[in-house]
Amino acid sequence: MTINAHQPLIGFGQVRHTRLRPARHAFAYGTFFLMLPMRSLAKFGSKVLALNQFGAISFNDRDHGDGRDVSQGGALAWLDALLHSEGIADANGEVWLHCYPRIFGFTFKPVSFWYCHDTSDNLRAIVVEVNNTFGERHCYLLDKPQWGIEQTADKVFHVSPFCSVEGQYRFRFMRTSDRTVARIDHDDALGALIQTSVSGHLVALSTRTQWQALLRYPLMTVMVVVRIHWQAFKLWRKKVTFFSKPTPPQDFVTR
Repeated sequence: MTINAHQPLIGFGQVRHTRLRPARHAFAYGTFFLMLPMRSLAKFGSKVLALNQFGAISFNDRDHGDGRDVSQGGALAWLDALLHSEGIADANGEVWLHCYPRIFGFTFKPVSFWYCHDTSDNLRAIVVEVNNTFGERHCYLLDKPQWGIEQTADKVFHVSPFCSVEGQYRFRFMRTSDRTVARIDHDDALGALIQTSVSGHLVALSTRTQWQALLRYPLMTVMVVVRIHWQAFKLWRKKVTFFSKPTPPQDFVTR
């Protein structure tokens, strides 16, 4: 199926995670995700995706940002307010959101990526929206990023009890018309510690591709949570140091 420049997409690919020390630990899972043109959806809606309503696969604005609903402008209004508060006033082009959907009403989104473009379709900013299993959320803002070029940010938000809140993230993103790769590596004072990525082949979102996703991964969002705890158990078995959850950062955004 031909991909339209402003139609919702679905990606089929893999999540990879490798811990390098003190005990090596690696896994890879098949996955699917949405790639949504948020400004186009705000203007025209969607005939193929359930928006802010129940569906086998659906998207709800309240799952992102500060949780505002459509009557308040939804997640896109939150994003625009965040960008303006950080002095970015020219990201007025399309905003592509890479995220997990709700599946039969349930979702957990460990990380979502907001790719913000200017009116000439140049990448202007990326917002990396991170959720932990304690119901907390934090955003890392990358100003003037470039595809394939590494950018960094200090780690300030607790994600895993087997990593202290220190060191630095290294971000790198790649995108073509039919493929996307997002890589996040974590370095501490001793160097490279964790390497993660999510990648996938992009196709047009349709009734057929949604059914393909459900048949291949019928409980995917539930399994995201199950696998997080299963991998934590395996790290505990390997006697990796456990860190208690610290107080969340005072600032919601880290640049």
